Amino acid sequence: MNWSGADSIELGLAVLLMALAWTTRQYLEPWARRLAERTRLCMLALFLLPIALRLILLPHHPVPTPQIYDEFAHLLVADTLSHFRLANPTHPLHQFFETFFTLQEPTYSSIYPIGQGLVMAVGRGIFGTPWAGVLIATGALCSLCYWMLRAWTTPLWALIGGILTVIEFGPLSEWTNMYWGGGVAACAGSLVFGSIPRLKKAPGHRRNAILLGAGLGLHLLTRPYESIFLLLAVVLYFAPSLISTLRLSWPRIAALAVLPAVTLILLQNKQVTGSWTTLPYQLSQQQYGVPESLTFQAPPVPHRQLTPQQAIEYRSQMSYRDPHGESLRSYLLRLEYRVRYYRFFFLPALYLALPFFFLALREFRFQWVAAVLPLFALGTNFYPFFYPHYTAALTSLFVLVSVTGLRQLTRLRISTARLSTTREASWMILALCGAHFVLWYGVHLFEVQAMFPYETWDVINHTNPQRRIAVNQALGELPGKQLVIVHYSPRHIFQDEWVYNAADIDGAKVVWARDLGAEQNQDLLKYYPDRTVWLLEPDEQPPSLEPYSP
Repeated sequence: MNWSGADSIELGLAVLLMALAWTTRQYLEPWARRLAERTRLCMLALFLLPIALRLILLPHHPVPTPQIYDEFAHLLVADTLSHFRLANPTHPLHQFFETFFTLQEPTYSSIYPIGQGLVMAVGRGIFGTPWAGVLIATGALCSLCYWMLRAWTTPLWALIGGILTVIEFGPLSEWTNMYWGGGVAACAGSLVFGSIPRLKKAPGHRRNAILLGAGLGLHLLTRPYESIFLLLAVVLYFAPSLISTLRLSWPRIAALAVLPAVTLILLQNKQVTGSWTTLPYQLSQQQYGVPESLTFQAPPVPHRQLTPQQAIEYRSQMSYRDPHGESLRSYLLRLEYRVRYYRFFFLPALYLALPFFFLALREFRFQWVAAVLPLFALGTNFYPFFYPHYTAALTSLFVLVSVTGLRQLTRLRISTARLSTTREASWMILALCGAHFVLWYGVHLFEVQAMFPYETWDVINHTNPQRRIAVNQALGELPGKQLVIVHYSPRHIFQDEWVYNAADIDGAKVVWARDLGAEQNQDLLKYYPDRTVWLLEPDEQPPSLEPYSP
């Protein structure tokens, strides 16, 4: 491991923050304890804080530009919902608009569930941009994580956990700076994990039962497969008294609260696929298949050698291998490989606190936490792909693990004497977390580009595709409607896709289409006689945008 200048600066900041905290501690700690008791005020502050911090960065880091298939697919859901429909009619020339994670038949629709797109549609409807929905989800996550922690720990440690959530998943996180998701599922998990201890303490409280059902429903709308493990986690929590729990009224109230989500899923299925029980994602697998990446095998054809039409044909030839047919060794190797992705949920300094979490395992509730985390890891390991937002529901539990480890560290005893150094060590770890955030937030606030190469988990839009931004700006300045025919070179990397369209293709100012050859392109030109036609060659350096000539 190489020690960089960024590490030295971060350590220096940590020392300064620790010194500041030490000198002001006698005033700061009582104030923080009083503030932490005011639940509504803390929730409002934690909701607004990450949003305000990200908006301050807009001069150097404007609204993020989507660049990954999944982002465009979720944006298509949001755009479709903004037209007050769940699916779009198939376009008569849909072969020109074939793209990833998008169905063309029997309807023109995204293959993804509705949850992430629904939140972005709300943001678009109120503030004019789907990114507003992403920001709302981020603020809600930080607020709800504090609310969840109030049911698990003391108010002060709950507030500290909320601040850690802002640092880890706030303005610098990829969940805030991409349209891929994460925040919505994490909010759902916070609702679930905050409701169940409250229900165990006060079973007659209907509001908590409704919040539990709302959390399960929201997660079902966002991550249907992982919802299986979320429901199992709830059952496992009440397992010691499951029979008596089922006799209470709150399980029925929670089930009723889930019904709107189930109804919405069924309606989306019917509108998109024509079947009440067939998910859009399932239909996509039937039409296109998914790669056999369960054992990390390379595809039979190198991606760089595919033309656009060959890429479409390649997608149709992909086959899904039943995970039950793979060996246990492959399953374990994949699990071992994915462990590294869970670093996303912890700042490096918090690694020091994690071992002390095991001191809390004397209590059943923390034993339950220790069981739920591997439950999700083992369950999601059956799926051939993995990204941190797949297990986003666990976000508040990961924060709980960090906070509990820090709290146990402050309570550590040897013999009969309390070690004051353990308390200071806990604050030192928090100071390192604060220093990490202050350093990298300052780097982006003042655009210190010399520091960008040292950045790791923080994802903000200095990495956005500048080629795509430049082309979009050029097209946006042109008067009238445009048709862009995208022609890829023979060495094109087919993951670098440019053909993405709005829900209302014909009504959009810019229509993106594949180059299927001069003869077939004539059908496209006849269909759009009122549009200025351009030929885009994105593999040129820089991308070439010229008037189209057959």
